[in-house]
Amino acid sequence: MSAASLRLLSKTKQTARIIIVGAGSAGIAAATRLLEQGFRNVLLLEAEDRIGGRIHTIPFADNVVDLGAQWCHGEQGNVVYQRVKDQNMLEATEPHYDNFKCVRSNGEVLPEAIAEPLKTIAFNSIPERQTDLGSYDGSLGDYLDMKYWKELAKLPPIDRTIAEEFLEVFHKFEASVEAADHLYEVSGRGHLEYWLCEGELLLNWRQKGYKQFLRVLMKAQDAQPEDLGVLKGHVLLNKRIAEINWEGADELKIRCWNGEIHTADHVICTVSLGVLKEQHRNLFVPNLPAAKVRAIDGLKLGTVDKFFLEFTAPPLPEDWPGFNCLWLKKDLDELRGSELFWLESVFGFYPVSHQPRILQGWIIGAHARHMETLTEETVLQGLLWLFRKFLPFDVAPPQRFLRTQWHANPNFRGSYTFRSTYTDELRTGAWDLEAPLMDVGGRPRLQFAGESSHKHYYSTVHGAVETGWREAERLNVYYKARTAQL
Repeated sequence: MSAASLRLLSKTKQTARIIIVGAGSAGIAAATRLLEQGFRNVLLLEAEDRIGGRIHTIPFADNVVDLGAQWCHGEQGNVVYQRVKDQNMLEATEPHYDNFKCVRSNGEVLPEAIAEPLKTIAFNSIPERQTDLGSYDGSLGDYLDMKYWKELAKLPPIDRTIAEEFLEVFHKFEASVEAADHLYEVSGRGHLEYWLCEGELLLNWRQKGYKQFLRVLMKAQDAQPEDLGVLKGHVLLNKRIAEINWEGADELKIRCWNGEIHTADHVICTVSLGVLKEQHRNLFVPNLPAAKVRAIDGLKLGTVDKFFLEFTAPPLPEDWPGFNCLWLKKDLDELRGSELFWLESVFGFYPVSHQPRILQGWIIGAHARHMETLTEETVLQGLLWLFRKFLPFDVAPPQRFLRTQWHANPNFRGSYTFRSTYTDELRTGAWDLEAPLMDVGGRPRLQFAGESSHKHYYSTVHGAVETGWREAERLNVYYKARTAQL
């Protein structure tokens, strides 16, 4: 038996070296669970200068805002909710995303007698509420269009032009939920593989932000944001990875961009799907197996960005819970020929819970990626032009403005994952991304976690957390079996 084999056989929970790449929710979940299970040599390497990944809570205006994950989506079966439900951290968000005003680009506000039936039909067309999508081979967009027009035909006549304008903005609204550039690239059948947790779907974190959940995972007691709780001494920041060498059957070698080398017996890779898409050919030595590459190519990670505008006083009238932008065709044609073309994908603005002076806007897809390349001042001036175009009242310039840039950041390259029609064509999915790379003896060497590797809760924090726990348990089971054999 080789010296390397003897060394590996002698490893225990106390001596096995585990490196987790990425200190987002999946990485933190994996690390904290491993420590709970008795592993001692656990190290997280984080490319950013902070922990949290796509959870990023920052001080802003009257308290905080979440630049990334913002809500706990659902209650039943949601590990995030279950972990904090008794700690008075969550509450239902005001119904801004249901009772928003519908405003046309000529300043006309749709009467509620027209807007409400259109909203009801559109929301009831979303496949979570359907049973006939299992054998559907088209896109989510095709399916939603079919249901929308079918149901609309049952109502008293509504102006076809207005119905088309509303459907278009609803497509953008729903595409932001999926993180897709458009709904015609979202798999209809695959969409049903996403499990919706029952209960309130928009639970906000009061005045504390989503970072509170990470503090719960880490058992952080100190009020200071740099308190890492049980992860103190287990996290290295600003450690962007240049190469993960998993060649052979012995230890793995990780090289950081600054030339620093770390070695491990096990590596759990939690980087985003966007980073995998961009870097996997150079990041892994040797190259990943074909099935893994097929999953990376087939799954999609889209871009959803946010705008936060802070005003000296609440910017909308009291009876305005937010608004969506419905474009008239002539106005849209004119917009597309101008430098402001990217505003087409800015679909709505809404108040923020516990932040009465803030207006939060959303933009999706290719136009979001273009927006990220513009200066902050250019983006702000574009949004103020949009306000003047749509709103029947004046909005003063904000005293502070902030936008996100999730795609431009090389450590993310996007927002969250969805299953596309191309995913179906390649006959791949999260199961291929999840599969660990093991040696001939069944020892997990290179493992994968993160929201994109969850079969049913992709795109969510609770999905990411479950994948971190999944990979920690994989190692726990392996070492428990080893101990039993010895």
